Amino acid sequence: MAGLAPEGSQFDARQYDTKMNELLSGDGEEFFASYDEVHETFDSMGLQENLLRGIYAYGFEKPSAIQQRGIVPFCKGLDVIQQAQSGTGKTATFCSGILQQLDYGLVDCQSLVLAPTRELAQQIEKVMRALGDYLGVKVHACVGGTSVREDQRILSNGVHVVVGTPGRVYDMLRRQSLRPDNIRMFVLDEADEMLSRGFKDQIYDIFQLLPSKIQVGVFSATMPPEALEITRKFMNKPVRILVKRDELTLEGIKQFYVNVEKEDWKLDTLCDLYETLAITQSVIFVNTRRKVDWLTDKMRSRDHTVSATHGDMDQNTRDIIMREFRSGSSRVLITTDLLARGIDVQQVSLVINYDLPTQPENYLHRIGRSGRFGRKGVAINFITRDDDRMLADIQRFYNVVIEELPANVADLI
Repeated sequence: MAGLAPEGSQFDARQYDTKMNELLSGDGEEFFASYDEVHETFDSMGLQENLLRGIYAYGFEKPSAIQQRGIVPFCKGLDVIQQAQSGTGKTATFCSGILQQLDYGLVDCQSLVLAPTRELAQQIEKVMRALGDYLGVKVHACVGGTSVREDQRILSNGVHVVVGTPGRVYDMLRRQSLRPDNIRMFVLDEADEMLSRGFKDQIYDIFQLLPSKIQVGVFSATMPPEALEITRKFMNKPVRILVKRDELTLEGIKQFYVNVEKEDWKLDTLCDLYETLAITQSVIFVNTRRKVDWLTDKMRSRDHTVSATHGDMDQNTRDIIMREFRSGSSRVLITTDLLARGIDVQQVSLVINYDLPTQPENYLHRIGRSGRFGRKGVAINFITRDDDRMLADIQRFYNVVIEELPANVADLI
């Protein structure tokens, strides 16, 4: 039984829970401790100033559920098992925990992160770099299909964090190009995926080469028995943090892209679509608060009626704007990811990603629906030449095909 069965298949949840409890209790005592502390804001987590700067510059405004509960125990040096679906912000959780604890004066590998695929390892490297931008972190992705010699050169120059796939990382350790002496933190991302791809032996081999006093973090959507076995063998009194599956779904949402080529051409494209926007209720997402203000001014200067909301506004103003939008007296709302999770307006049937989200997981929160209502909707993504990669990532991440916007967009809504 390799983890939870896919939705829709014959799967007995009670049986699974019983089996899990047997595995977990082992010799009659609970293996995991639970951890209940919740931090509603990044500011309350006791993080270094320069890490906070990186978090906010990356576009995060409010921590997701896993971040609210998962960053602090990791920062405290505890072993953690964090269970949450893809797309809930796990990556930034362990990246923040690692960045908070590094000794930046020592340019030697202090943290090792393993992921099941090259793409994921490279994505983690990107997030780690961005969040650690103001800390001067040195990160390197060690993955198959790239030059071994280049890896060796970069490692010999010194890095703080190595993110990689098991095969290449083990190879680097075996060649002693990656020295384990100062590695204090070890993270397995998508552990269930990794074990189902048959990396178990390699992970064990890597563990044997690491110092015995090491903090271990296991991040996984499900906890199959193989993952539990790893946690039992290598972890010390881990705390387990479980975040329930989101109710959001992409079902029933038609998704399109518009090839705008250049950033400068987005505004005209949006104005061309304005008549269509105003028929219904629409939300337009951009990536920064400053851009919310800029776009709002531009639209109003062309006599288009729009509302805007973002994290710099006080709560009272935001509440008033959201009330107007919910009541339908304002029909087009420009906002940032901060509010992506809070907008469940029944009538919203069109979402425009004026900017693609900086992370694939935020795409679901922007355009996803509570499946319970079974409403239909349309999402339109503005794509410049620089966005091709992210669009491909989103399609792969959610297993969807996003097609070019047809001319009869008004008929779809």
